[in-house]
Amino acid sequence: MHLHYQDFLIRDWQPGERAAVYELIGLVLAEYGLPQEPDGADRDAIAVEECYLKTGGEFWVVERHKKLVGTGAYYPISRGKKAAEIRKMYLLPEARRRGLGKFLLGQLEQRIAEQGFTQIWIETASVLQEAVLLYERNGYQPSEGVETERCDRIYIKRL
Repeated sequence: MHLHYQDFLIRDWQPGERAAVYELIGLVLAEYGLPQEPDGADRDAIAVEECYLKTGGEFWVVERHKKLVGTGAYYPISRGKKAAEIRKMYLLPEARRRGLGKFLLGQLEQRIAEQGFTQIWIETASVLQEAVLLYERNGYQPSEGVETERCDRIYIKRL
């Protein structure tokens, strides 16, 4: 999978990028004062094959001038009916405020719909104000049942 947006390339994750992706996610979390959890919420960023590729999900990276600047992923979940969860949607500051987040979200939603899912769930933290606004402006409705320790919001969008 290869998508272009402005001078960004969105493509499938490669095993050789495991450490770089984990570091990128950690940088964004630290920017907002959130802990990185290698044995918890962020285990999936290390165990990409197990958590995404073998379950019917996908994990994408965003590249700009050969540098990783973002991630986005989804996998099937048992919550809801024919549901997928969007996860690991992180952009470094240099990739923000260009419409890339909205584009990436739209591409993930399109791919999830193509796979036959009828619900998309997203967990996030209130401190990630840009993410909260992005989801709320794009049809995600607040719900209940947050499962991730550092998150305090959960959203659902029905396709």
